[in-house]
Amino acid sequence: MNQKFDFILIDGDVYKIGVFADIKEMADFLHKYANRTDNGDLKSELIGVYLNYSNIKFEPQTDSNYEEYERLWDKLTEPEEFHEVRIANFEFRAYFNNVSRVIYSFDTNKNRAYRKDMTVNFTAKKPARS
Repeated sequence: MNQKFDFILIDGDVYKIGVFADIKEMADFLHKYANRTDNGDLKSELIGVYLNYSNIKFEPQTDSNYEEYERLWDKLTEPEEFHEVRIANFEFRAYFNNVSRVIYSFDTNKNRAYRKDMTVNFTAKKPARS
């Protein structure tokens, strides 16, 4: 089983939902412009290198973490542009995208759906290097 961090911190709030390791860190190079000349040479102006994080996966929803899981979902789907995020020793300002989860069970006695495979990508607001 993958290593799991015990929490995620978003905008100063702790969410007690486990975050699995295997987070993919990408160095994306963003250019102001990039054009090829007729002879194939590239002319460009680099804005900077952005460190983005994807493949962020959370532990499944259970009775013991049900409300906390929903609170995290509400935060990840909040209509705010940018957030301060910390997972383990990664800290950055980012926007969220590709937030998803899967309904895997429904308890008719409790009238409750349970979710798993909740994932999100974090895209940096500013370049880490320029």
